[in-house]
Amino acid sequence: MGIRARMGIRGGGRWRGTPRAARVAGAVYVIGFLEGTGAHLRDLVQGGIHVYAPLGPLPLQMFFVALVVLDPLTAVLVAGARPLGVRLAVGVMTLDVLTNWAVNWPWVQRDPGILLRPVGLLPITLFGLFVVVCARPLLGALGRAAGASTLSPRSAAATDPAPPHHR
Repeated sequence: MGIRARMGIRGGGRWRGTPRAARVAGAVYVIGFLEGTGAHLRDLVQGGIHVYAPLGPLPLQMFFVALVVLDPLTAVLVAGARPLGVRLAVGVMTLDVLTNWAVNWPWVQRDPGILLRPVGLLPITLFGLFVVVCARPLLGALGRAAGASTLSPRSAAATDPAPPHHR
């Protein structure tokens, strides 16, 4: 079995039975986290392990480096329709938005126009809000789909209190 099948991508997999809006939200999560992976990989390749040193203290730098692992992990878990992926997405984006605002706050105070740039705080903040706002409905949709897919026709009949139909 290939990785796509194990992740539930081929033929709908774990996403089968979820509403279209949930599938779209999941796709946006995956695209956003893969874009974040690329951005942080590019930073590390171009600037080395200490690329984030000018931005602040060591824990903050370590977080930005850790996103090279956390972002793709989140994307894979969400692509596999794993509720843990949605929860991880909320945690990662909450920290990402907060740290980016903390790092950029002095520049925002000097030039509020920085918020209107298409790269930086604006897309990170909007994606973070999207992730947080969509998390609860997405978790609900994944839970309902998982519950529906775990019942086979035989086990569904066994739990159905209605008597069987006679011909």
